[in-house]
Amino acid sequence: MLNPFLTEYMEEGELRSLGFKAVGKNVRIARNNTIAGLENIEIGDNVRIDPYCSIIATGTGWLKIGSYVHIAGYCLLSAGDGIQMDDFSGISQGVHVYSRTDDYTGEALTNPTVPSKYTKVRGGTVHLSRHVIIGSGSVILPQVTIGEGSSVGALSLVTRSLEPWGIYTGTPARKLKARSQKMLTIEKALFDDLATSH
Repeated sequence: MLNPFLTEYMEEGELRSLGFKAVGKNVRIARNNTIAGLENIEIGDNVRIDPYCSIIATGTGWLKIGSYVHIAGYCLLSAGDGIQMDDFSGISQGVHVYSRTDDYTGEALTNPTVPSKYTKVRGGTVHLSRHVIIGSGSVILPQVTIGEGSSVGALSLVTRSLEPWGIYTGTPARKLKARSQKMLTIEKALFDDLATSH
């Protein structure tokens, strides 16, 4: 009998047959995710997407995931205007990334059941640069680029672009201090080891 509590992951062979735009090597995606717009999703090498995530890239939406990327469980990637996650970026449990949002000022109607001429949806690409990590429960709004090497603490709200190599936290997210760049040396060691083993 199949254990109902066992998380099963699909791997690249099976994933390629499902209609993704591109799937690299050593990709694992939990079966119990909701993913819409497969034809608009590109995935690099060494990527893992854990259970209970929702990824929406339908219509003109798109999602591009680099290599060595981890998306933890219970995340939402709403990629209607595009989301890009560069190499070595990652998002912790329960992170929500929105590339579109309704207008909350009261100047327009809201929600997708209303014809668009009565709404003021704001959209724009979200870009998580190399070595960016986003803490659990954080929310990222449209038209945001998080610069290389920056980290965002848990339960933060990112409403504007963030400079590279900073540690940010809060609502809205503000810079606390600089982040170490030692990981660049470690990345080089990883690739040197991979080159030697091949």
